[in-house]
Amino acid sequence: MKVLITGVAGFIGSRLAEMLCAQGDTVVGIDNMNSYYDPRLKEARLRRLGFILPEGLDSRCERICAGTLKGECVESLDIPDGTRLQSQSVPNLTFVKADICDAEAMERLFAEEKFDAVMNLAAQAGVRYSIENPMAYIESNIVGFVNLLECARRHPVSHFVYASSSSVYGGNTKTPFAEEDRVDAPVSIYAATKKSNELMANVYSKLYGIPTTGLRFFTVYGPWGRPDMAPMLFTDAILEGKPIKVFNYGNLSRDFTYVDDIVEGVVRVIAKAPAGEIPAEVYNIGGGHPMQLTDFISTLEKSLGIEAKKEMLPMQAGDVHTTYADTTKLERDMGYRPRVELPEGVGKFVEWYRGYFK
Repeated sequence: MKVLITGVAGFIGSRLAEMLCAQGDTVVGIDNMNSYYDPRLKEARLRRLGFILPEGLDSRCERICAGTLKGECVESLDIPDGTRLQSQSVPNLTFVKADICDAEAMERLFAEEKFDAVMNLAAQAGVRYSIENPMAYIESNIVGFVNLLECARRHPVSHFVYASSSSVYGGNTKTPFAEEDRVDAPVSIYAATKKSNELMANVYSKLYGIPTTGLRFFTVYGPWGRPDMAPMLFTDAILEGKPIKVFNYGNLSRDFTYVDDIVEGVVRVIAKAPAGEIPAEVYNIGGGHPMQLTDFISTLEKSLGIEAKKEMLPMQAGDVHTTYADTTKLERDMGYRPRVELPEGVGKFVEWYRGYFK
């Protein structure tokens, strides 16, 4: 199977590429390498996948350093749009520097590659940032998403899978969150764009028979994670002896899910397209075991061997109190069952962090 992964230099995308290629699939990964967070981390993920980046590599740090989070270290490489690279260690993996918002580039890519399946992970991420810069979310999460659906319409694929988010549940108080729950009251622009993706995908399934599946991710964490998310922010602050920001005074719970559990579920979904009159599905994909933020911090402290200094703050705009996935449907249809418990997952994350953020 030939699979397009958008956002391949991202946290989930890079691990998914690795797992799909290991099982024999051919993967073409694209990424626009934007600077929402430091692109040097994205470049490091690509190097880990066996890509030799354009000239300038020799002058760069061999490892990511803590400066990645602080705007220090060396300058990021400027990879030109359209750059095409072949992995030196994974023969069935190709990288193309491209943006899903570029309709012409996407049309050329689909016409040339004739994909069997698409996994769209490219999106402007971050709930809080969507309040500050909503247009970035409209461009990437709406315009870019429609570009991909249009390409899938003109160049048919057997399955179009895309990342939705647990944020679509908004301020729902019924837990655990189930796919049939109402999701028409988002509390952030980011959440609204993800719900829009689900609606648009359903329309393309109905009108054109494109099999589509949306995956509502729940708080993914692990090695190579995003530096704007709590595990990385907390770890950096704790090791620097600085206070961590604990919102809503710690009265938050999240369904933390280890990245390998997430990716294993995604691989199962890609291989099994929905059928029926309207071949569209949406699944929760999470750990199914929410944890209080204070308990997560305690787990992290134990793994680091350092007690955190805490700055207790009120609730942030756009945040929700609880995320909690009911994964019954995914377990029934795909045999999905997360395996990594939080202490083990946090331990693996800390081990990676200590090795690469020095």
